[in-house]
Amino acid sequence: MPMFDDEILANIAKSVGEVPHPSLEKGSNLYGSTKIFPDYQASEGQSYLTLIHGIPHESSVTFVAVLQATRALRKGFESAVYFYGPGALACMDTRGFPTTGDVAFPGNQNLNDSIKTFISEGGTVFCCRFGMALHGLREEDLIAGVIPSHPLDVQDAVIHFANKGAIINSVYNL
Repeated sequence: MPMFDDEILANIAKSVGEVPHPSLEKGSNLYGSTKIFPDYQASEGQSYLTLIHGIPHESSVTFVAVLQATRALRKGFESAVYFYGPGALACMDTRGFPTTGDVAFPGNQNLNDSIKTFISEGGTVFCCRFGMALHGLREEDLIAGVIPSHPLDVQDAVIHFANKGAIINSVYNL
């Protein structure tokens, strides 16, 4: 017995034919490209701090925050990222399947790779030891160059960067 009867097949054909496909050729512009604000660059000694309290891979929030911190670094800001709470999981270098470092699916290692790029370009990454402990993350599991930090340092880092007049970007997702 066929999966669909003639009436359903006719409705499928009608539905598919209602709007021409593709509606636009590949490479067609869907949006304008006018940039509103100037391409600001850091002045001497300016800092940029990103706080991340987000579960890695559950949304794009954590990934985009690291990309923004990297962009600030490339604009000349002294840029630091501070992972705390569930954000500490982003600092694991033991991610992968079937073995560590393997890409289990496209994009699986994007966050790790972006953190490694940030560090390699001169960014500073802190990871809260309490956030690590909450999720069973060991210090030896951290991405090379990530600095394990005391839980009370989260607030003092914010104070430190605020006193420097830093731009502070704080992202939070659960």
